[in-house]
Amino acid sequence: MVSDVHLGTSACRAAELNAYLKSVRPARIILLGDIVDLWHIRRGFWSEDHTRVVRRLLKAVIGGTPVTWVTGNHDAALRRFSPLALGGLEITDRLELDLEGGRTWFLHGDAFDLAIGTGRLAGRLGGWSYDRLLMLNRGINTVRGWFGLPPMSVAKRIAGSIPAARRHIARFEEACARAAAERGAAAIVTGHIHHATDRVVMVDGTPVHLLNSGDWVESCTALEYVHGRWSLVRYDDLRAEGLVDDPRDADRTAEVPSLLAAG
Repeated sequence: MVSDVHLGTSACRAAELNAYLKSVRPARIILLGDIVDLWHIRRGFWSEDHTRVVRRLLKAVIGGTPVTWVTGNHDAALRRFSPLALGGLEITDRLELDLEGGRTWFLHGDAFDLAIGTGRLAGRLGGWSYDRLLMLNRGINTVRGWFGLPPMSVAKRIAGSIPAARRHIARFEEACARAAAERGAAAIVTGHIHHATDRVVMVDGTPVHLLNSGDWVESCTALEYVHGRWSLVRYDDLRAEGLVDDPRDADRTAEVPSLLAAG
């Protein structure tokens, strides 16, 4: 499961995501919102790596792997069509599944913004500031690349050093856990805040498994559910272990036929 990919923006780490998707054989794929960034796509950025991600997801659908796209705030335009099933592709605003740990609730997480005091304007301003940090991050990593140094998440380090940002994450996670407990869910899985999480919290004496899939603009993280257990995986760790390709060495050919050829 992945979220906050933001296809259609220059910050998207599409090559890394494609390499990760190529390395796994999931029985089901859940896209937990902000997959295509409809807020910024009109700026006209769309690389071949972005197309490869779309092709790989279509290949999964064509091959019989169910794909559920849970809408987020940056792809909220899809909510006017939700729920919608197109063969193996399902578009919905939220999802509930009975897993081995109990009832699990999947949603992007922007529904909690008002509850924690983040209005639409504040959210837009926060997004603008984050975009500026990402621009700074890309510039610094370009220079580091000239000297053969690995990329680093400057934006995340800066945001993590700001008390207000840490408080925002804490309020968001508390709202998620409490909402799950009130709903009778054993676990809640979100995205939205670009902060990967896999931990159990107590809400009035009730344990709630709190999960967040992170993002594919900085952290490059995903959640996997295997044999009844969740795990948080990081692309950088997988690459260091030789379990995924370096995107610079990945196969650059088309992975699926055209939609017309697919029938």
